[in-house]
Amino acid sequence: MEDEVLVSVIMPAYNKEEYIVQALESVLCQKIPLELLIIDDCSVDHTVDRVQKYVDGTRVKLFCNKNNLGVAKSRNIGIRNAKGKYVAFLDADDWWSEGKLEAQCHILEQAKVVLCCTGRELMNPDGSPKGKIIGVPQEITYPMLLRTNSIPCSSVVIRTEVAREFYMCHDELHEDYILWLQVLKKYKKAYGLDQPMLKCRLSENGKSRNKLKSAKMQLGVYRYM
Repeated sequence: MEDEVLVSVIMPAYNKEEYIVQALESVLCQKIPLELLIIDDCSVDHTVDRVQKYVDGTRVKLFCNKNNLGVAKSRNIGIRNAKGKYVAFLDADDWWSEGKLEAQCHILEQAKVVLCCTGRELMNPDGSPKGKIIGVPQEITYPMLLRTNSIPCSSVVIRTEVAREFYMCHDELHEDYILWLQVLKKYKKAYGLDQPMLKCRLSENGKSRNKLKSAKMQLGVYRYM
């Protein structure tokens, strides 16, 4: 009998041929019942070719957007198609430590919260460590989150029904930050597992690398909320 899916892992991808296999394999080594939903957003490189051999339609599923939709709408396709009790997000250039999902699912069941995140280790584009680890507080509340987004998207595990209450929006802003704020405004707190179980690869053109642009996006989030 097929295992019931506990976690649906959502991985949007756009031109990530160089990194996506490492991300994918870090999901498949997690020792809990899961499914991996890869949403390719019209990649023009070999991203789809890299993952095709893993796709079995059951544990690993591939969705190919007909038009470029952006990361928020791509993640929403995953949320809508998720079969798990929980949804986890992982960008195609990041990866996880073994045991990450198991630890977070245990916390979600024991602490009776709807969202759990972890700390992260920053990595260079080539995957080598930058020598910097960023932790998370054990309890994250809405007022705390308003001051700064302390929840790394690729570390999040959230109840599927809660993700479906809000979905993601506004790619031009911090689309994940808006979702976390909406969730904590209603559900009051999230749990932070202060271990660097997310390996976060930094890119030169990432949205958060430009400090002025990031500040403007933060202001946009406040206006939206």
